[in-house]
Amino acid sequence: MTERIIDEEIKLIPYYRNDEASLPWYQDLDVCKQVDNRDEPYDLELLHAMYDYLSSHGDCYYIEYKGTLVGDVSLRDNEEVAIVVCKEYQNQHIGRRCVEDMLKLAKEKGMNTVKANIYSFNERSRRMFEAVGFKKIDEEWYEYQSR
Repeated sequence: MTERIIDEEIKLIPYYRNDEASLPWYQDLDVCKQVDNRDEPYDLELLHAMYDYLSSHGDCYYIEYKGTLVGDVSLRDNEEVAIVVCKEYQNQHIGRRCVEDMLKLAKEKGMNTVKANIYSFNERSRRMFEAVGFKKIDEEWYEYQSR
């Protein structure tokens, strides 16, 4: 797995353990609710378990925006994409550009579909995934079909 350059502002850096950067994202209760429908923050054990799982079941990257790590994005071997952008950097189309790159990666890997699990209350995430071409296929599942 190598670094992926999305544009002049965003790079995807292959995952490596970096608790100092990533733990604060997962201690923000709003972000935990958006991503995992959790009302409690992550601790180091849960954070490590999550990243260990993502990095051993697909491709997991940190999102670097203008030189700062601001979130993570993964494309799992089961064709599921997941993304987290810390609250301070949301609503700047960072997530959209990263998901579009994950669709390119999926194509490179021969995947014809990519799916995303989006909670019904997460309107912002739903709109972003729909904007890049995902369609609702079930209560909280969206799918992108490559053309």
